[in-house]
Amino acid sequence: MARVLGGCRALMAAAKAGAKVEAPAPKAAGKATAGILKPLPVSRAMEKFVGASEISRTGAIKKIWDHIKLNQLQNPSNKREIRCDFKLKSIFDGRDKVGMLEISKLIAPHFLKPN
Repeated sequence: MARVLGGCRALMAAAKAGAKVEAPAPKAAGKATAGILKPLPVSRAMEKFVGASEISRTGAIKKIWDHIKLNQLQNPSNKREIRCDFKLKSIFDGRDKVGMLEISKLIAPHFLKPN
């Protein structure tokens, strides 16, 4: 807590002295391609669905949700339930219905380990 207050005091002193205080520099853009944002090779079924041989996990989820919204596949009485059409069944192990929270788990096997 003293560390935070010390930083605030330094900024206030600089402001009173008329010195120009600049915002901290943004973080490096190189970290944006790590973790779930990193494009990975995908299985044939996922490649057919998204139209690309490599995609990030977040990109795949976005494309899946775009497809769900476009084709109105959410159950109107239970919005957490997705009714699968033929295209979704190809990536969701042939299931007729999936829960909204299951999507990430069901697409995990479609992301192949990079060499």
